[in-house]
Amino acid sequence: MQSSYYSAPIPQFLGSVDDAILGELTRRHHHALEHEQRGAWLSQIAILKAQLDVNSAGHLFLEFSIPRMGKRADAVVIRNGIIFVIEFKVGSESFDRHAIDQVEDYALDLKNFHLGSHDVPILPVLVATRAKRSPSEPLWAADMVAEPVLIGPEGLAPALAALAPTEASAEAIDPIAWQSSGYRPTPTIVEAAEALYRSHAVEEISRSDADAKNLQATSDRIAEVIEASKHGGRKSICFITGVPGAGKTLAGLNIAAKRAERHEDEHAVFLSGNGPLVEVLREALARDQVVRDGIRKGDALRAVRRFVQNIHHFRDHYLANTEVPFEKVVVFDEAQRAWTSNQAARFMQGRGHDGFDISEPEFLIGVMDRHTDWCTIVCLIGGGQEINTGEAGLVEWLTALQSKFPDWDVHASSLLEDKHYTVDQKAAEMLQAPAIQKHPDFHLSVSMRSFRAERLSSFVSIVLDGDAVGARDQLEELEDRYPILLTRDLTEARTWLRGKARGAERIGLVASSGGCRLRPEGIHVKAKIDPANWFLNDRFDVRSSYHLEEVATQFDIQGLELDWAGVCWDADLRRVDSAWSYNAFKGTRWQQVRDETKQLYLLNAYRVLLTRARQGMVIFVPRGGPADATRPPSFYDETFAFLQECGLPTVA
Repeated sequence: MQSSYYSAPIPQFLGSVDDAILGELTRRHHHALEHEQRGAWLSQIAILKAQLDVNSAGHLFLEFSIPRMGKRADAVVIRNGIIFVIEFKVGSESFDRHAIDQVEDYALDLKNFHLGSHDVPILPVLVATRAKRSPSEPLWAADMVAEPVLIGPEGLAPALAALAPTEASAEAIDPIAWQSSGYRPTPTIVEAAEALYRSHAVEEISRSDADAKNLQATSDRIAEVIEASKHGGRKSICFITGVPGAGKTLAGLNIAAKRAERHEDEHAVFLSGNGPLVEVLREALARDQVVRDGIRKGDALRAVRRFVQNIHHFRDHYLANTEVPFEKVVVFDEAQRAWTSNQAARFMQGRGHDGFDISEPEFLIGVMDRHTDWCTIVCLIGGGQEINTGEAGLVEWLTALQSKFPDWDVHASSLLEDKHYTVDQKAAEMLQAPAIQKHPDFHLSVSMRSFRAERLSSFVSIVLDGDAVGARDQLEELEDRYPILLTRDLTEARTWLRGKARGAERIGLVASSGGCRLRPEGIHVKAKIDPANWFLNDRFDVRSSYHLEEVATQFDIQGLELDWAGVCWDADLRRVDSAWSYNAFKGTRWQQVRDETKQLYLLNAYRVLLTRARQGMVIFVPRGGPADATRPPSFYDETFAFLQECGLPTVA
């Protein structure tokens, strides 16, 4: 993706004829140029020429790429040691909230992901071309990103005369070095899906620095396996592993999107048993396509449903018949969460299939095995992700392959036998089979969920291991970049979250599905959210996460992300005598959970909740109620004290 359509020193821009500038913009546009866009460019050129000083040093970029968002800023001006990000609202007299958030998001995106922008002041400017408004003095945040300046066209010249917030940040910026400094985005899964669905390359929206595993390398290796299977008439299965937030789902979406785009005959599809993730992705992709292409919502949804499907709907379709699948390449997200034979049988019996007695992995492989020539299955395996009764883990996939489908080619991550991905000893032994081909590129080792907290998942694991000393040591590598605070007051938590979010950064409350005694605090975990509205709607919609009224559980939020999260910690997981106590609320009282598998699910529920925030979180631990036997202070105080021992400060 070209970083900008037009780039020139300000004096050169001012000395160029409008048609030449327009021609350069048009030549790089690569799409049919609409009359409205041409008119907007001419208006912007006229305003910039009227407001820029020919004697001023500086540089101008037009249509500057913001890859993570899949968009372009109208203009970027470099002068006085400041990056000015300018958006024009041609024909507008007012400044709507969406436009203000948009220009601020562009500025924050550059600050966080563009290497040349990390340490320089950035001032977002919104120009409503019919407004009469002069600029106010910029209000600079600690990270040197100012609040958006809102002006009419005549206010642009004084806005661009702003000075850097400190003398130390006023050094001249080399515009060419700045432009080419590199971009290391970490998009949310929704942003990534939208970009891939628009046919952007994965390297445009993902980190590619030396410390991060290159998603492109994983995608390329999978493509090699698919091509070998296709040309050799083989059936193959691939197992990709990755730490939480490392980009497994992004890798899977990329594989499905690129195969669907370049090999239409394969009908590649992304399948997930995570209902909220599927719902949110479908809705986001459909809404985006409606805006981009102007098509009807129903038409957009039909197209999206061919690309992203619920794995259970896929299963049910092929359970009802013996037809050969339409799809040749299928990507199964969170494959370790497929059901065991007992869980699948119980579910199927309730649906009238009394004779169903095989695991979900065996059935799904069997469906794809109906092909007489070739096919490829890609399984994405996460560590510490099992949160539901009856989830099979890896062993059911390996057992099915060994006993029922021995002719399949098996390709696996070289870390698949690690304890974080294979807790079953039988599965670990099966992975030693010489026929299983191991690939280092099939493991994604660095978390990309938070651009500030690559070490967050490690910190959370140490906390859940009960190691306060180790957690405190790990926190030292986090606290300057990723704030984690404690509070006993939910109002205080909400205030902190609202104060942290800028632009369209998303905030929300999350809690364990077993946190039933958060209800006196106004947190109702049994009240189901609408995931699409909660994750996608704006701050003006009371159903959205922004309002901090509805709470998402681990089942709602697994695989999805917030920028800032409020984690509400109940007594289902509590510290008692310096160890974790596992509890479930039944009827009118808590009961201790003794089953080791269910204890693991509860730990993993909190693991999911504590790794959802990209930028920081506040943990709310209630004080309890002395007169309420279901939530006495003793159920919460030791947990709070332990988290303090882990080094977490309280909200100031």
